[in-house]
Amino acid sequence: MSDYISWSETSWATQEERLAVDTKDAQLHIGLPKEREMNEHRILLTPDSVQMLINLGHDIKIESGAGDLAGFNDSMYADAGAEITSSSLEVFQCEIIAKVAPPTEEEISKMKGNQTLISALQLRTRDRAYFKALSDKKITALALEEVRDLLDQSALRIAMSEIAGQMAARVGASLLSEGLNGLAKGKLMGGIPGVAPANVVVIGAGIAGVSAVHAARGMGAAVVLVDSAINRLREAQAKCDSSVITEVIQEIVLGKRLRAADVVIGALGPVDGRTPLVVSEQMVEQMPESSVIIDISIDSGGCFETSEVTSHDIPTFRKYDVIHYCVPNMASAVGHTASIAMSNIVGPMIQQLANFGGVQESLHYDLNMRAGLYLYRGLLTKRHLGEHFDLPFSNDALLFGNL
Repeated sequence: MSDYISWSETSWATQEERLAVDTKDAQLHIGLPKEREMNEHRILLTPDSVQMLINLGHDIKIESGAGDLAGFNDSMYADAGAEITSSSLEVFQCEIIAKVAPPTEEEISKMKGNQTLISALQLRTRDRAYFKALSDKKITALALEEVRDLLDQSALRIAMSEIAGQMAARVGASLLSEGLNGLAKGKLMGGIPGVAPANVVVIGAGIAGVSAVHAARGMGAAVVLVDSAINRLREAQAKCDSSVITEVIQEIVLGKRLRAADVVIGALGPVDGRTPLVVSEQMVEQMPESSVIIDISIDSGGCFETSEVTSHDIPTFRKYDVIHYCVPNMASAVGHTASIAMSNIVGPMIQQLANFGGVQESLHYDLNMRAGLYLYRGLLTKRHLGEHFDLPFSNDALLFGNL
């Protein structure tokens, strides 16, 4: 069992109180390395955002080729004022490392220590060694998907969820018609006169789920949207086509829907860092042959018991004659669009760190930023991570004090 110290309830400061704090703008030294893992095509900052930050007094060093797969070449970043280097080691020496995918073991070894890492966490792909390596380097780490905005929402997760929802419906349509290894239903999502449309079940009435519903309905599919919360279903119903059926998740009812489904899209959000498993292996086993599962929720563990992480290189596998698509970074397939969406969020976020006087000062006063904190100078700040990986952990309220 990990060492743990109890804490009192955090006193949440109002926005007015946070703005009243007397701070001094800081000059930040930011490194953007080239992504090398998991077919990642995105980059956190576009040339426009880089130019904005440099004009505000920050230094940005970019590894050569870092933006190529997103459609942003070195000359565009150089024109924006960034320093371009062919050395990844130089980039990983910067005080702030900003990248999309979590760093690899080799990348962590290049970090000098006592730095700040800004990246996605992608918990399903992490292991104890990852957190231990960052901890040994005394790294402060922010999970981009957990940083909150003024509406107490994850702006990044919303943007990527909108993209993933649209993609899920389109990938489902492709796999339904083309299949895997020559085996497919050969079925269109939309029906024609005399032929019924495909049956699509979307699990989760959040941003990704509603986006998937719109895309699937746009292709003419018959759609059922399910969720555990009636309030989310009510809100989703108001945004969707009146022909979309909504139901509360119940094992018997969901199992019946899956036995008649052509495409099932899992789009549940995480609870305490992990997506609830609502579809058992037995339920998948009873699905029709060559039906399709798209697990958007795989980033946070997945909502199907049969889900396994796949990649853009080999995105699918079959289990119980059901095609599974479980790519954790779906939005990377449209790197240009996704990079602009991420940069719209990350650029202002970095400037906000500076406005509070730097990373440490910002974490002290900005509770929305602190929501994304999972390591502070090498110490885990999330209880579920400490307990799961058997590592020492604390709580941010203890580290920074109640406001």
